[in-house]
Amino acid sequence: MASAAPEAEQEQVVNPWEVSAGKGGIDYDKLVDQFGCQRLDAAIIGRIGRLTGRAPHRFLRRGLFFAHRDLNEILDLYEKGEKFYLYTGRGPSSEALHLGHLVPFMFTKYLQDAFKVPLVIQLTDDEKFLWKNLTVEESKRLARENAKDIIACGFDIERTFIFSDFNFVGGAFYENMVKVARCVTYNKVVGIFGFTPEDHIGKSSFPPVQAVPSFPSSFPHLFPGNDQLRCLIPCAIDQDPYFRMTRDVAPRIGYQKPSLIESRFFPALQGENTKMSASDPNSAIYVTDTNKEIKTKVNKYAFSGGQDSVELHRKLGANLEVDVSIKWLNFFLEDDDELENIKKEYKEGKLLTGEVKQILIKVLSEMVERHKRARAQVTEEMVDAFMARRPLPNMFG
Repeated sequence: MASAAPEAEQEQVVNPWEVSAGKGGIDYDKLVDQFGCQRLDAAIIGRIGRLTGRAPHRFLRRGLFFAHRDLNEILDLYEKGEKFYLYTGRGPSSEALHLGHLVPFMFTKYLQDAFKVPLVIQLTDDEKFLWKNLTVEESKRLARENAKDIIACGFDIERTFIFSDFNFVGGAFYENMVKVARCVTYNKVVGIFGFTPEDHIGKSSFPPVQAVPSFPSSFPHLFPGNDQLRCLIPCAIDQDPYFRMTRDVAPRIGYQKPSLIESRFFPALQGENTKMSASDPNSAIYVTDTNKEIKTKVNKYAFSGGQDSVELHRKLGANLEVDVSIKWLNFFLEDDDELENIKKEYKEGKLLTGEVKQILIKVLSEMVERHKRARAQVTEEMVDAFMARRPLPNMFG
């Protein structure tokens, strides 16, 4: 009798609303091929360091931001003395951010400081109303709460404009939305985003909203008469479909294609094969967590690459490929030499899982405490100031 066919490997799914992978986690090489973006290589990272006169961010040094679209074009322009602007965003669906949500903002702050360029931050409260079981009022409230956490990352108010879609969409922004919408067929949007006949039409009408902040003419109060200013978008790679669509449309409506710099996913405490979920607070560390909660979550839930017994661990060492504490230290421990030493000793069995977790707990506790102190200084008036439609006096200063 013929043997049964092997069970089909689970197909990885990566789009703005769903990220799932097979047993081995996300295959980033496959994703780069599938999406058609490029790998960030050492030459580009070195070039960023030379142009900015500062060490590349640890997210670059360690390959956490790993893919791009037309980043060299942005760097070419910058080298000639031309400027660009940054655009990133947040879909406000939870009261507080978790550390994974902070990653793009930490990196965007580095880019803003290093290149001394303006930044627009979109809060897609309309998207969360369309996709989540939230009222308009609750979506708008969460947008303001999330704005406080974003401001606490240290953005320069003289170079930063934060807006929520419910409060801002209209005028030139809306004009660009309908220009984009007229260029994208329903078949195209289904192909890119996987919408089904059962999805309400609000979903298929949303992509232009996320597309047009990459066009400077959407912000006449910031970039008057500068419609060809280039845009660089730092984001996680699951947002790439929006900007594949945007880049396809841009030349057809007389605008420049946005460039992208894209990150890997930040793993859940339980490992690469599970997703951080607001419905499971134990899958993530939140910026509101106490030191005790951080300690408990890391000790109890952080997936270990260590062996089952101390004896075995001393003999065989840890599997760093699956160990979440190591993955998180990769994101948040600044010192490269210290990180490499921890990895080496853990891999050789000299460090135990519990000891590595203690190092992570200390790093996370200090980071969350810093964030809490910064957020406590953010007033409602500061939120209003960041969201005011005003020229940015020191935009390229």
